[in-house]
Amino acid sequence: MPYSEGFRAQVIRKLATPGGPSATALAKEIGIPQSTLSRWLRRAGTFGETLASTSTPKERPMTAKRPQDWSAEEKLAVVVEAAAIAESELGAFLRARGLHQAQVQEWRQRLLSSLSGNTPAGGKTSPADARRIRELERELARKDKALAEAAALLMLKKKAQAIWGDEDAPTPAKNGSK
Repeated sequence: MPYSEGFRAQVIRKLATPGGPSATALAKEIGIPQSTLSRWLRRAGTFGETLASTSTPKERPMTAKRPQDWSAEEKLAVVVEAAAIAESELGAFLRARGLHQAQVQEWRQRLLSSLSGNTPAGGKTSPADARRIRELERELARKDKALAEAAALLMLKKKAQAIWGDEDAPTPAKNGSK
C-alpha cells in the first residue's frame, strides 16, 4: 500500500525529533512495519529528500554516511573545522554532522601520529604486513599444537612407565629361577 510523501515526511519528522518515539513504538502506534519506517528514515538521511524539505530547528539532522565511511580528506576537514570552533559551538557543529566529540578526538590523534611517523595501535597495516602476520600466527598455532601433542605423549609415557615399570629391568621369574 503506497503512502503519500506528506505522510512519510510526517512520520520521519516524528522519528527524527529528539526524544521522539522509537521506530518500534511508532510502528505499533500507526500500524506500519518497523522495517518500513527504518527504511524511510535511512533513505531520508541518505538522500536528504524528505527531511530537508520539512526540517525544523528542533529536529536532529541526518548524515549521509556513518563516520567510519568518511574519507581521509573529510576527516581532516572536520578536525580542522572543529579546532577553529569555540567550545560552546562545538556541540552544534558535531550534531550537524552526526559525529561525537570522541570520534573527532580519535581522528585528530590518528592524524597527529601519522604526521609524526608513528602508527597508532588501532591503525591499518599494509597488505604485505597483514599477510606476514597471518602466516606467523598460523605457524605459531601449528607449533603450539605440536608442543601440546609432545607434552601429552610424554605424560602418557611416564604413566605407562609408572604402571608397567621399566622395559630394561628384568622381570622376576614366577618359579623362583632367574
